Amino acid sequence: MTGNPEIRVLFDEEAIATRVDAIATAIAQDNPHNLLVIAVLKGSFIFAADLARALHKAGSAPEMEFLHLSSYGSGTVSSGEIKVLRDVESDVSGRDVILVDDILESGRTLKFARDMIAARGAKSVRIAALLDKPNHRKADVKSDYTGFNCPDKFVVGYGMDMGHAWRQLPFIGYVPQEGDD
Repeated sequence: MTGNPEIRVLFDEEAIATRVDAIATAIAQDNPHNLLVIAVLKGSFIFAADLARALHKAGSAPEMEFLHLSSYGSGTVSSGEIKVLRDVESDVSGRDVILVDDILESGRTLKFARDMIAARGAKSVRIAALLDKPNHRKADVKSDYTGFNCPDKFVVGYGMDMGHAWRQLPFIGYVPQEGDD
């Protein structure tokens, strides 16, 4: 990415940490045993790591797995075609599964992941999404554990990127477009 655009903070580190702890507490209460947490890569990696640590503090001891799906490539608009770049290695049959993703927008990727894991015999498949953009939903899917409702902005930081840049930011922000205040 060229240049250094101004990035405005949408959700700061403290707000994110508070929500992650609340999500972990709710997940730990709902899923006390045999929990498998599957991070949907790449965007969820920071959220998933923080959530795993918060789950530990909340008294849960989930196993962690990773599912690398792609529908964006290097662009900023989903192609609509989901590709499995890395599959989970664990047997999910009979397990309570939490899919962890950075943002639930169109819902296509999480519906694909949920349906795939359910078809493999998971006892339950729930979704933890840090951000939810319900106005952009194209697939019938909802988040069971949501961090924040997200305004209609392209967000970066806390694992989310724009053309592979800005994942490292400790907050969630956006690059202002014309008309933003």
